[in-house]
Amino acid sequence: MKSLKLHSGSNLDLYSALTETELEIQVIPGGISAGFPSPAMDFIDLSIDLNKHLIKHPSATFYGRVKGESMKDAGIFDGDLLVIDKSIEPINGKIAVCFIDGEFTLKRIKIDKKEVWLIPANEKYKPIKIEEENNLIIWGIVTHVIKSV
Repeated sequence: MKSLKLHSGSNLDLYSALTETELEIQVIPGGISAGFPSPAMDFIDLSIDLNKHLIKHPSATFYGRVKGESMKDAGIFDGDLLVIDKSIEPINGKIAVCFIDGEFTLKRIKIDKKEVWLIPANEKYKPIKIEEENNLIIWGIVTHVIKSV
């Protein structure tokens, strides 16, 4: 079964997450040295299933493809793939997929006393103060960012 594209917009494309499949990939035990090289391992017997590692709540998890640079200073760039969990409570400081006034956007949530702000991570973009007339839904919280190199 193929992932279903749920939404395509100027800031984000959203997809359903397929969690029924298993794909075990070999993993190097102890990690990979980013300093001095570690001795090579001839036989690697450990594996990891990325569905089990990246997805904690399968029925509430979706993927999103980032469009734009408003979160670049948080390390999230155009084309990155997000793992989004709709079951996580939106709290101050979390990066969230937000649906505001009919559009999806990716921003950091800032809750300050009685005010709610959506904060970009790029000085070229202005924070968005949520006013009473705004229609805001915190659609989900970003749990992982997957990058291509």
